[in-house]
Amino acid sequence: MAEPYGESPLAARAEALADASVPATLTLSEVAFTTQVTLRVDPKSPAAERIGTALGVMLPNQAGQVARTERLLVAWLGPDEWLLVAPEGETEQLESTLTDALGDEHGAVVDVSAHRTILQVSGPKAPELLAKGCALDLHRRAFGPDSCAQTLLARTGVLLVGRDAEPPSYWVFVRASFARYLADWLCDAAAEYREP
Repeated sequence: MAEPYGESPLAARAEALADASVPATLTLSEVAFTTQVTLRVDPKSPAAERIGTALGVMLPNQAGQVARTERLLVAWLGPDEWLLVAPEGETEQLESTLTDALGDEHGAVVDVSAHRTILQVSGPKAPELLAKGCALDLHRRAFGPDSCAQTLLARTGVLLVGRDAEPPSYWVFVRASFARYLADWLCDAAAEYREP
């Protein structure tokens, strides 16, 4: 019997991303095969409180907020929608935790792990690079760590998450079908940071 095999959307671009990176200035890489689950629930319901208790972090209740634990990131997507991101292999456990906490209340828990991949953009020039294709103000006072926004980057719909302040670090969630295009765009936009 053949062994199951999976390849990340950017496996073919790993070398190009590494080559486009500039030590101490800019790093481009893929964060592949994460667990990603969307949650829909009324934020004022008892279920939302039970879910927060079960996860060890309350669901963010303001637009653009991110909550984190050591192994989990919860990004606000809408008034009653969140994206939960955990390490690879934790999908069943996360879905079970959410479903149990949701109980009989109205809501939805959906595995979307195969929908998107993550491009990590970090380093002192990361905000400048992203600003070339994104209209958001990425200054750390406006969009710092634990911030998120659904926006366009190089005409591609993405979820942008601020990870760290120093050096600046971002996760760019992009649909698998657009991942190679966006990786190529980032590599091209990063060319000016490489020494001639």
